Amino acid sequence: MPISIKAIDALFERLTATYGRRFTSMYDGIDPQSVKTAWATELDYWGSQEGLRSIAWALENLPEDPPNPIQFKKLVRSAPAPEVPRLPEPKADPERLKAELEKLGAVVGQMKKSPSANLDWARRILVKHKGGLKVNQATLKLAREALKEPQ
Repeated sequence: MPISIKAIDALFERLTATYGRRFTSMYDGIDPQSVKTAWATELDYWGSQEGLRSIAWALENLPEDPPNPIQFKKLVRSAPAPEVPRLPEPKADPERLKAELEKLGAVVGQMKKSPSANLDWARRILVKHKGGLKVNQATLKLAREALKEPQ
């Protein structure tokens, strides 16, 4: 949303009140409307309500010397992001939770019955390595350690 002329006028009033002649003398001999148009062009992105909050923050954190439009835009960009309210965490569905835990129970039970099946990943890595395929050295080391093979 483009920044309004009213917002630019208010900005100029504030900068003039803050810096006085140091601000206005920057534009001596230049058409005031051209100056305001240049400022509006630089700040065009910040015409929304959120953007105007960033401009307000910049006005509360002005540098010692009067800024030009590019310096002021940089200051506006450095405004902290507004805090976004977080929604409460949704409650877990007890029935679904119970069903998922039951599925995991079956997997854990299988792992307890056949602990060697848990090492299939390591065996596949060693087969690849012995077959001449390139295997990451750290992965190879972990596979050998899991299978208790010598390095």
